[in-house]
Amino acid sequence: MKFLDEAKVYIRSGDGGNGCVAFRREKFIEFGGPSGGNGGRGGDVIIESVDGLNTLIDYRYQQHFKAPKGGNGMGKDRHGANGKSVVMKVPVGTQVFDEDRETLLYDFTKLGEKFVLAKGGNGGFGNAHFKSSTNRAPRNANPGAPGEERWIWLRLKLIADAGLVGLPNAGKSTFLSVVSAARPKIADYPFTTLHPQLGVVNYGGREFVLADIPGLIEGAHEGAGLGDRFLGHVERCRVLLHLVDATCEHAGKAYKTVRTELDAYEGHLADKIEIVALNKIDAVTPEELKKQKDRLKRAAKKTPLLLSGATGEGVQDALRALVEVIGEAPVSSKAKGETEPWATPVPQG
Repeated sequence: MKFLDEAKVYIRSGDGGNGCVAFRREKFIEFGGPSGGNGGRGGDVIIESVDGLNTLIDYRYQQHFKAPKGGNGMGKDRHGANGKSVVMKVPVGTQVFDEDRETLLYDFTKLGEKFVLAKGGNGGFGNAHFKSSTNRAPRNANPGAPGEERWIWLRLKLIADAGLVGLPNAGKSTFLSVVSAARPKIADYPFTTLHPQLGVVNYGGREFVLADIPGLIEGAHEGAGLGDRFLGHVERCRVLLHLVDATCEHAGKAYKTVRTELDAYEGHLADKIEIVALNKIDAVTPEELKKQKDRLKRAAKKTPLLLSGATGEGVQDALRALVEVIGEAPVSSKAKGETEPWATPVPQG
């Protein structure tokens, strides 16, 4: 399924039904009186977070949602039917913004949440509503109130347990394809991944969701490269797995480039627990590997994991590290209270 994390949608709630002007016309009832019914209420436009969705792709093919109007009132004191509400279904993690793309209307963080985007118009009163002791035969009725209309933006921030970050071509997609059933596009050039990918990882009988985020470059928080649009997808991850390419020119500088973008982003990404790993260790000599490991250790101020997504070396250690931080299972063999060097919060400054 194609991934879509942003969509612009037009919504309109239903107009209220009109009230009716009518009088009783029955044999042997000389003064029947008014009998016009009220109009029905227009349908609402409701948005709901549901299970089984992880993309907004449906809103690429349908951008207009209009609720039906309420039924008009009728004679014999018959009221019009209320219009049915239109329910828009979105995945958990969706944010609803006004047309200005800045005003947040609602943030779906839990399954089954509902929010009324546009209320239907009230139905008009029929002439039976206006009868009184001094006005026994009113001949006026109210029209239905108009519904609401607006443009909104839907923006999806993936809710995953762990997120993969790193420069383009750092091996994130390969790692995801090895540890899960996800099959992202893999190629030997930067920006192979153009859309975030999700994979369910099973380790030690426990499952967690891992997100592969498109590669970051210098200035990403300001919109460079693929921009800061994808940084939002790691806001809700519990832990970040930072992959650094061992074949790059300088592992320490590559690490700092991504860290700078994470620190500059406003989503408090710098506060998240980070596991650092040197990837593609099978593609370098032992001497180069030691040099790159030392560079990365100095830059990250912690001992990195060594792994290769291509050969599978060190992958299980990385998964164990993720599960321990996520807290899904007590798989650590270490004494209680002792922490791994790669699972400490990133020092600031």
